[in-house]
Amino acid sequence: MHAAFRQDRSRNRRRALQELVSVTKANGQSQRFVLEQALEHYLHLVVPSQRMVRPEVMAAYRRSNEKYRGLYKKLAK
Repeated sequence: MHAAFRQDRSRNRRRALQELVSVTKANGQSQRFVLEQALEHYLHLVVPSQRMVRPEVMAAYRRSNEKYRGLYKKLAK
C-alpha cells in the first residue's frame, strides 16, 4: 500500500514538474519566477482562507466531538 502511494505521489510530482517546465517555456519565464509567484499566491490567498474557523471554535468542536463520540457511533449504525 505504501509503495503504491509513494509511486503515485512521485508520478504526480513528475507531471507537475513537466507542466511547470512547459508553461515557463511557453510564457518565456523562468521556473524560479513561476515558483515564487505560486508560493506567494499560496501564502497570501490559500493559507488565510483555510484559517476561516477561529481556533477557539475548533477547540470547542473537538471537545464536543470527543465527548459525544459514543453517541455519534451509535447514531451511525
